[in-house]
Amino acid sequence: MRSASPGASLLSDLLELTKPRITALVATTCAAGFLLATPAGELPWTALAATVLGTALVCAGSAALNHHAERDVDARMRRTANRPLPAGRLEPDTALLWGALLAGAGLLVLALGANPLTALLAAATLVCYVWIYTPLKRRTALATLVGAIPGAAPPLLGWTGAAGEIELGAWLLFALLFLWQLPHFLAIAWLYHDDYRAAGLHLLTIDDPDYGRTTRQAVLYTVALLPVSLAPASVGLGGPLQLAGALVCGLAFLAAALAFGRRPSRPSARRLLLASVAYLPAVLAAWVVDHRLGLDGVRFG
Repeated sequence: MRSASPGASLLSDLLELTKPRITALVATTCAAGFLLATPAGELPWTALAATVLGTALVCAGSAALNHHAERDVDARMRRTANRPLPAGRLEPDTALLWGALLAGAGLLVLALGANPLTALLAAATLVCYVWIYTPLKRRTALATLVGAIPGAAPPLLGWTGAAGEIELGAWLLFALLFLWQLPHFLAIAWLYHDDYRAAGLHLLTIDDPDYGRTTRQAVLYTVALLPVSLAPASVGLGGPLQLAGALVCGLAFLAAALAFGRRPSRPSARRLLLASVAYLPAVLAAWVVDHRLGLDGVRFG
């Protein structure tokens, strides 16, 4: 039972609707994309702030709209039953309005503070996440692949916020995030498959009794991630630090996926999840530092 005042409780619930940890990750990967698209000796702080803030606001709004759309699903899962909507602490219309305001504000910030292309891409990401991926989870396991599209968009938005166009580096970042999400989410889906089954969601782990397809796909996507993560160095967008970081982290991630594939269990799924959580910031940090130090040899202008 909460002891906070009604005002504090309301603010806490509104904040929870934004999925703060996911929004923080989105802001971080967006910033990485912006920094990678900016020449090493330059840093336009105003555009960076607008791009990251706008993207974070759209993400927060999308999360709130997702809470609204899935309030019945959340009520059937133990780990989500105490969220503000299924627990009855907030009215659905409040969540809907909150999500719309945040997303609208984010799109406006991007359009005015970054550029129209970034705002347009963010709007498409919002539509894909809320109105395509979210309802698709109730129908088919292919929803995981669809959901990885908006999930991979933040660094691409960061890149276009800086460059004003979609370049090769933006596509490489998109591919990196797209492939990374799949073993990451498969580990989560394995750990919480009972909850997802109770909620009636058609995820891969639900229709995979012996988890053979789940573990094989986790390994295959991690294998595919390795050459994609090494590609920047081969096309002049990454240097020795980026290459070393991607190789070391990729092999460690692959080792965790292989262990999960050989013996699927709660410990091996948890280790894969932890490996995925460590992988992304480490690889992006190595790439950003490499670029900002001028080790990648990229020529601008």
